[in-house]
Amino acid sequence: MKKSIVIFVCLSLPSLALTVYGQHSENTELYKILREKDSLLFHAGFNTCDPETMASLFTEDFEFYHDKGGATFGRDEFLAPMVENCAQQDKNALQPSRRILIENSLRVYPLRKDGMLYGAIQEGVHRFEFLNEQKQYQKGDIAKFTHLWIITDGEWKIKRELSFDHQPASTYQIE
Repeated sequence: MKKSIVIFVCLSLPSLALTVYGQHSENTELYKILREKDSLLFHAGFNTCDPETMASLFTEDFEFYHDKGGATFGRDEFLAPMVENCAQQDKNALQPSRRILIENSLRVYPLRKDGMLYGAIQEGVHRFEFLNEQKQYQKGDIAKFTHLWIITDGEWKIKRELSFDHQPASTYQIE
């Protein structure tokens, strides 16, 4: 019996360690920093059409993997369509689409080497809305995302992004 208990405890320790040291809670500085960066990223990309702010959040060798649109390699290649679209948009008009982070879906996992924080994995779920012909926002896709954030020259930057499991608007309810 004692042997069974010892084996159970030993097997449970790795999962206990993951629970204790895995995801950072919403109260931690790391979580708050990356939540703010996430908001800044999507505000610049969808609400204000701000390619300069977007560029400041990515590494030069940024890679983007999308389950419907394929892969894009390099920050400049990724941002090129946005730069072109922003140049054509009326800055005072409603933006053609917007992104909404699903409440309580954001998770942050620190990455360390020899005890030093060098990056983090951020994951969550978000949905999108787009303007119809009557200038009303309509439900768009809902999807999961994963960002690999790296500290580069003292700044948090996204090195890799995954956008996947896109589902049509008909599969979810608006909160």
